Amino acid sequence: MRLSGISTYPVKGCHGLVHDEAGVRPWGLDGDRRWMLVDDEGIGITQRDLASLVRVHARPGPEGLLLHADGHSDLVVPEPTDVTPVPVRTFRRRVLRVDALPAGPVADAWFTDVLGRPVRLVRLARPARHIPRGEREYDPGDQVSFADAYPVLLTNTASLAALGDWLDASGAQPVPMTRFRPNLVVDGAAAWAEDDWPGRGLRIGGVRFRAAGPSARCLVITTDQETGVRGREPLRTLARHRNIGRKLLFGLNLVPLEAGRVRLGDPVELLD
Repeated sequence: MRLSGISTYPVKGCHGLVHDEAGVRPWGLDGDRRWMLVDDEGIGITQRDLASLVRVHARPGPEGLLLHADGHSDLVVPEPTDVTPVPVRTFRRRVLRVDALPAGPVADAWFTDVLGRPVRLVRLARPARHIPRGEREYDPGDQVSFADAYPVLLTNTASLAALGDWLDASGAQPVPMTRFRPNLVVDGAAAWAEDDWPGRGLRIGGVRFRAAGPSARCLVITTDQETGVRGREPLRTLARHRNIGRKLLFGLNLVPLEAGRVRLGDPVELLD
Protein backbone atom coordinates (compact mmCIF):
# COMPACT_ATOMS: atom_id res chain seq x y z
CA MET A 1 0.00 0.00 0.00
CA ARG A 2 1.14 3.53 -0.78
CA LEU A 3 0.08 7.05 0.12
CA SER A 4 -1.48 8.57 -3.00
CA GLY A 5 -3.10 11.75 -1.68
CA ILE A 6 -2.50 14.44 0.96
CA SER A 7 -4.93 17.30 1.61
CA THR A 8 -5.58 19.94 4.24
CA TYR A 9 -8.47 22.32 4.85
CA PRO A 10 -7.06 25.51 6.39
CA VAL A 11 -10.52 26.97 7.13
CA LYS A 12 -12.99 24.35 8.32
CA GLY A 13 -15.56 23.73 5.59
CA CYS A 14 -13.79 25.73 2.88
CA HIS A 15 -11.99 24.43 -0.20
CA GLY A 16 -9.12 22.02 0.36
CA LEU A 17 -5.44 22.22 -0.54
CA VAL A 18 -3.52 19.37 -2.18
CA HIS A 19 0.06 18.68 -1.09
CA ASP A 20 3.03 16.54 -2.06
CA GLU A 21 4.00 16.28 1.62
CA ALA A 22 2.85 17.51 5.01
CA GLY A 23 3.96 17.68 8.60
CA VAL A 24 2.09 15.57 11.13
CA ARG A 25 1.38 16.73 14.68
CA PRO A 26 -0.68 15.17 17.48
CA TRP A 27 -3.64 17.32 16.42
CA GLY A 28 -3.40 16.51 12.70
CA LEU A 29 -1.61 17.70 9.59
CA ASP A 30 0.16 21.05 9.70
CA GLY A 31 -2.25 23.87 8.86
CA ASP A 32 -5.33 21.68 8.83
CA ARG A 33 -8.55 23.24 10.19
CA ARG A 34 -6.91 25.76 12.46
CA TRP A 35 -9.37 28.44 11.30
CA MET A 36 -13.16 28.30 11.54
CA LEU A 37 -16.14 30.50 10.84
CA VAL A 38 -18.62 31.00 13.67
CA ASP A 39 -22.00 32.62 14.08
CA ASP A 40 -22.91 35.31 16.60
CA GLU A 41 -23.19 32.67 19.32
CA GLY A 42 -19.72 31.32 18.66
CA ILE A 43 -20.99 28.11 17.04
CA GLY A 44 -18.96 26.70 14.15
CA ILE A 45 -20.34 27.00 10.61
CA THR A 46 -19.67 24.10 8.25
CA GLN A 47 -20.83 22.90 4.85
CA ARG A 48 -23.78 21.30 6.60
CA ASP A 49 -25.01 24.84 7.13
CA LEU A 50 -23.57 26.59 4.11
CA ALA A 51 -22.52 24.73 0.95
CA SER A 52 -21.14 27.97 -0.53
CA LEU A 53 -18.11 27.63 1.77
CA VAL A 54 -16.51 25.65 -1.08
CA ARG A 55 -16.19 28.93 -2.98
CA VAL A 56 -13.54 30.11 -0.56
CA HIS A 57 -9.93 29.08 -1.16
CA ALA A 58 -7.63 29.67 1.81
CA ARG A 59 -3.86 29.21 1.77
CA PRO A 60 -1.55 29.80 4.74
CA GLY A 61 1.53 31.85 3.94
CA PRO A 62 4.30 33.79 5.63
CA GLU A 63 2.15 36.92 5.85
CA GLY A 64 -0.96 35.12 7.08
CA LEU A 65 -3.96 33.42 5.54
CA LEU A 66 -4.56 34.28 1.87
CA LEU A 67 -8.28 34.21 1.02
CA HIS A 68 -9.66 33.99 -2.50
CA ALA A 69 -13.20 33.77 -3.88
CA ASP A 70 -14.23 34.41 -7.48
CA GLY A 71 -15.76 37.86 -7.90
CA HIS A 72 -14.12 39.25 -4.75
CA SER A 73 -10.79 40.87 -4.02
CA ASP A 74 -8.20 38.64 -2.37
CA LEU A 75 -7.51 39.27 1.28
CA VAL A 76 -4.53 38.42 3.49
CA VAL A 77 -5.49 37.84 7.13
CA PRO A 78 -2.55 38.02 9.54
CA GLU A 79 -2.53 35.47 12.32
CA PRO A 80 -4.23 37.24 15.23
CA THR A 81 -2.06 38.16 18.21
CA ASP A 82 -2.56 40.37 21.24
CA VAL A 83 -6.33 39.95 21.05
CA THR A 84 -8.72 38.66 23.66
CA PRO A 85 -9.72 35.03 23.03
CA VAL A 86 -13.38 34.21 22.53
CA PRO A 87 -15.06 30.91 23.49
CA VAL A 88 -16.34 28.87 20.54
CA ARG A 89 -17.90 25.46 19.96
CA THR A 90 -17.45 23.28 16.89
CA PHE A 91 -21.11 22.20 17.01
CA ARG A 92 -24.18 23.52 18.80
CA ARG A 93 -24.81 20.19 20.54
CA ARG A 94 -21.35 20.14 22.13
CA VAL A 95 -20.95 21.51 25.61
CA LEU A 96 -17.19 21.99 25.56
CA ARG A 97 -15.90 25.34 24.42
CA VAL A 98 -12.37 26.24 23.38
CA ASP A 99 -10.67 29.60 23.23
CA ALA A 100 -10.06 30.99 19.75
CA LEU A 101 -8.55 34.24 18.54
CA PRO A 102 -10.81 36.53 16.47
CA ALA A 103 -9.35 37.48 13.10
CA GLY A 104 -10.94 40.92 13.21
CA PRO A 105 -13.61 43.01 11.45
CA VAL A 106 -11.89 43.13 8.04
CA ALA A 107 -11.85 39.34 7.71
CA ASP A 108 -15.38 39.10 9.11
CA ALA A 109 -16.68 41.62 6.58
CA TRP A 110 -14.95 39.80 3.69
CA PHE A 111 -16.51 36.46 4.59
CA THR A 112 -19.90 38.04 5.28
CA ASP A 113 -19.85 39.59 1.81
CA VAL A 114 -18.78 36.36 0.10
CA LEU A 115 -21.21 34.10 1.95
CA GLY A 116 -24.16 36.46 2.24
CA ARG A 117 -24.68 36.04 5.97
CA PRO A 118 -22.99 37.44 9.09
CA VAL A 119 -20.04 35.31 10.18
CA ARG A 120 -16.83 35.73 12.15
CA LEU A 121 -13.45 34.16 11.44
CA VAL A 122 -11.47 32.75 14.37
CA ARG A 123 -8.18 30.87 14.74
CA LEU A 124 -7.38 28.06 17.14
CA ALA A 125 -3.97 29.19 18.35
CA ARG A 126 -3.51 26.21 20.66
CA PRO A 127 -5.21 22.91 19.73
CA ALA A 128 -7.45 21.85 22.59
CA ARG A 129 -10.14 19.32 23.48
CA HIS A 130 -13.59 20.18 22.15
CA ILE A 131 -14.94 16.62 22.18
CA PRO A 132 -16.04 15.38 25.63
CA ARG A 133 -14.18 12.43 27.06
CA GLY A 134 -15.97 9.15 26.54
CA GLU A 135 -17.66 10.10 23.26
CA ARG A 136 -15.15 8.15 21.17
CA GLU A 137 -13.82 4.61 21.58
CA TYR A 138 -10.30 5.77 20.77
CA ASP A 139 -9.97 9.16 22.39
CA PRO A 140 -8.06 11.71 20.28
CA GLY A 141 -6.64 13.34 23.40
CA ASP A 142 -6.49 16.93 24.52
CA GLN A 143 -4.87 18.29 21.36
CA VAL A 144 -7.38 18.50 18.53
CA SER A 145 -7.84 20.97 15.68
CA PHE A 146 -11.28 22.21 14.64
CA ALA A 147 -11.85 18.78 13.04
CA ASP A 148 -15.26 17.22 13.67
CA ALA A 149 -14.01 14.29 15.71
CA TYR A 150 -10.51 13.03 14.96
CA PRO A 151 -7.27 14.64 13.81
CA VAL A 152 -6.86 12.80 10.49
CA LEU A 153 -9.20 11.15 7.97
CA LEU A 154 -7.89 8.43 5.63
CA THR A 155 -9.72 7.04 2.60
CA ASN A 156 -9.06 4.16 0.23
CA THR A 157 -9.07 4.49 -3.58
CA ALA A 158 -10.38 0.93 -4.02
CA SER A 159 -13.37 1.70 -1.78
CA LEU A 160 -14.13 4.77 -3.88
CA ALA A 161 -13.97 2.61 -7.02
CA ALA A 162 -16.41 0.12 -5.45
CA LEU A 163 -18.75 2.96 -4.53
CA GLY A 164 -18.42 4.25 -8.09
CA ASP A 165 -19.55 0.87 -9.42
CA TRP A 166 -22.63 1.00 -7.20
CA LEU A 167 -23.39 4.52 -8.37
CA ASP A 168 -22.95 3.55 -12.01
CA ALA A 169 -25.21 0.53 -11.58
CA SER A 170 -27.96 2.79 -10.22
CA GLY A 171 -27.62 5.26 -13.10
CA ALA A 172 -25.78 7.90 -11.06
CA GLN A 173 -22.42 9.47 -11.82
CA PRO A 174 -19.38 8.36 -9.78
CA VAL A 175 -17.97 11.03 -7.50
CA PRO A 176 -14.37 12.12 -6.91
CA MET A 177 -12.54 11.53 -3.65
CA THR A 178 -12.80 15.25 -2.86
CA ARG A 179 -16.44 14.69 -1.85
CA PHE A 180 -15.16 12.94 1.30
CA ARG A 181 -12.59 15.63 2.23
CA PRO A 182 -9.86 13.20 3.33
CA ASN A 183 -6.45 14.18 4.66
CA LEU A 184 -4.70 11.02 3.48
CA VAL A 185 -5.57 8.66 0.63
CA VAL A 186 -4.17 5.14 0.39
CA ASP A 187 -3.76 3.12 -2.80
CA GLY A 188 -3.11 -0.61 -3.11
CA ALA A 189 -5.54 -1.89 -0.47
CA ALA A 190 -8.59 -3.99 -1.24
CA ALA A 191 -11.99 -2.27 -1.26
CA TRP A 192 -13.28 -1.78 2.28
CA ALA A 193 -10.10 -3.28 3.77
CA GLU A 194 -10.09 -0.32 6.18
CA ASP A 195 -13.15 -1.81 7.91
CA ASP A 196 -10.79 -4.26 9.62
CA TRP A 197 -8.20 -1.70 10.73
CA PRO A 198 -9.81 0.05 13.76
CA GLY A 199 -7.74 -0.50 16.89
CA ARG A 200 -4.63 -1.32 14.90
CA GLY A 201 -1.56 0.76 14.27
CA LEU A 202 -0.53 2.10 10.88
CA ARG A 203 2.84 3.38 9.80
CA ILE A 204 2.79 5.85 6.93
CA GLY A 205 6.32 6.60 5.90
CA GLY A 206 8.03 7.03 9.24
CA VAL A 207 4.96 8.19 11.20
CA ARG A 208 2.79 5.93 13.37
CA PHE A 209 -0.96 6.38 13.69
CA ARG A 210 -3.75 4.60 15.55
CA ALA A 211 -6.77 3.60 13.45
CA ALA A 212 -9.57 5.03 15.57
CA GLY A 213 -12.69 3.80 13.84
CA PRO A 214 -14.77 4.30 10.69
CA SER A 215 -16.02 7.67 9.56
CA ALA A 216 -19.79 8.23 9.58
CA ARG A 217 -20.78 10.46 6.69
CA CYS A 218 -23.35 13.23 6.43
CA LEU A 219 -24.90 15.73 4.01
CA VAL A 220 -21.49 17.23 3.16
CA ILE A 221 -20.61 14.40 0.76
CA THR A 222 -23.55 15.39 -1.47
CA THR A 223 -21.86 18.74 -2.12
CA ASP A 224 -19.75 19.25 -5.24
CA GLN A 225 -16.50 20.58 -3.79
CA GLU A 226 -15.87 22.83 -6.79
CA THR A 227 -19.30 24.36 -7.35
CA GLY A 228 -21.15 23.97 -4.04
CA VAL A 229 -24.08 22.34 -5.85
CA ARG A 230 -25.83 19.67 -3.79
CA GLY A 231 -27.47 16.46 -4.95
CA ARG A 232 -28.59 13.21 -3.34
CA GLU A 233 -25.52 11.12 -4.09
CA PRO A 234 -23.42 9.43 -2.92
CA LEU A 235 -25.25 9.55 0.42
CA ARG A 236 -28.25 7.67 -0.93
CA THR A 237 -26.07 4.85 -2.30
CA LEU A 238 -24.08 4.64 0.92
CA ALA A 239 -27.40 4.27 2.73
CA ARG A 240 -28.17 1.20 0.60
CA HIS A 241 -24.76 -0.47 0.78
CA ARG A 242 -22.82 0.92 3.74
CA ASN A 243 -25.42 1.42 6.47
CA ILE A 244 -23.59 -0.22 9.38
CA GLY A 245 -24.91 0.29 12.89
CA ARG A 246 -27.19 3.06 11.55
CA LYS A 247 -24.17 4.98 10.29
CA LEU A 248 -23.25 5.53 6.65
CA LEU A 249 -19.57 4.66 6.57
CA PHE A 250 -16.77 5.75 4.28
CA GLY A 251 -13.18 6.31 5.39
CA LEU A 252 -11.17 5.75 8.54
CA ASN A 253 -10.34 8.14 11.38
CA LEU A 254 -6.72 8.22 12.55
CA VAL A 255 -4.94 9.58 15.61
CA PRO A 256 -1.23 10.43 15.15
CA LEU A 257 0.99 8.74 17.74
CA GLU A 258 4.02 10.89 16.98
CA ALA A 259 5.12 13.93 15.03
CA GLY A 260 6.80 13.56 11.67
CA ARG A 261 6.27 14.04 7.97
CA VAL A 262 4.39 12.14 5.29
CA ARG A 263 5.00 12.26 1.54
CA LEU A 264 3.24 11.02 -1.56
CA GLY A 265 4.42 7.51 -2.34
CA ASP A 266 5.19 6.66 1.29
CA PRO A 267 4.56 3.01 2.15
CA VAL A 268 1.51 2.34 4.34
CA GLU A 269 1.98 -0.57 6.69
CA LEU A 270 -0.44 -2.20 9.14
CA LEU A 271 1.01 -2.81 12.62
CA ASP A 272 -0.09 -4.74 15.74
